[in-house]
Amino acid sequence: MEKLKYALFTGCTAKESTPEQMMSTLAVANKLGIELVELTEASCCGASHLQDYDDFLSLVLNARNIAYAEKHGLTMVTICNTCQLNTAMTKHRLDHNAELKAKVNAKLAEVGLEYKGTSQITHFLYAIIDDFGLDKIKEMVVKPLSQFNIAPFYGCHNIRPSELQNETHKSPESAYKPTSLDDLIVACGGASVDYVEKTKCCGFHAELQAPRTAALLTGNAVAGAMDANADWMVTPCPLCHLKLDTQTHHASVALGREVSLPVLHMQQMVGLALGCTPAELGLNHHVTKVDFV
Repeated sequence: MEKLKYALFTGCTAKESTPEQMMSTLAVANKLGIELVELTEASCCGASHLQDYDDFLSLVLNARNIAYAEKHGLTMVTICNTCQLNTAMTKHRLDHNAELKAKVNAKLAEVGLEYKGTSQITHFLYAIIDDFGLDKIKEMVVKPLSQFNIAPFYGCHNIRPSELQNETHKSPESAYKPTSLDDLIVACGGASVDYVEKTKCCGFHAELQAPRTAALLTGNAVAGAMDANADWMVTPCPLCHLKLDTQTHHASVALGREVSLPVLHMQQMVGLALGCTPAELGLNHHVTKVDFV
């Protein structure tokens, strides 16, 4: 198998608020023999907030990020659901609107860049599934997670909208009944927990405008996993992780019941199964204690 190589768009969160996600991404990539070329010149994707304020600026910023991946001649891999959405949505819009693409490139020309549309955009979750392969993951597992019931939390932005799923993934999945994260849990030897809230919003993007609603969304997600007998949760999104890991007090108050579960990044789960140490995966960085390893 030819060595996989990607241009890594880290986004903001993995370098600042969730350093354990960056650590575990690099640890898993090393175990799998995947080469990641970090796009150190890249900027924030806009986090779905800039888009509401200045749509054109958000397109320029994201096209700029993609242009750096194009200069490497590589597929861009993201490790944040919101980064995936904003970057893939930019590509979708520019690739289907020549006039808009020309306007964006006129702005990029000021800094010597051009968006061509030659690089694909995919989340690390789908790079593992589509390009590396679940069967190979199974073969490499040295510490099966067979003693754990694991609740997948997909969040909103990695499985919606459906047209991006159809464009960016080799095996598109339903926004209503996704299977990618469940399949990865099983490949790591764990038991996947099914519960209604696994495809709901974590509340992150409602935090500033409607904090109680955001807390309820967080609480419902954790409570749903708890009620389904999960030992812990796993998510491919650092923003979802921040809400589910750090906001359980507010969620418990809003919900009127105590809710709390360990929440792992998708990369940490894979890393554990592949034999990475807790230190390599940054498990000590969590607010909700990870005490089962």
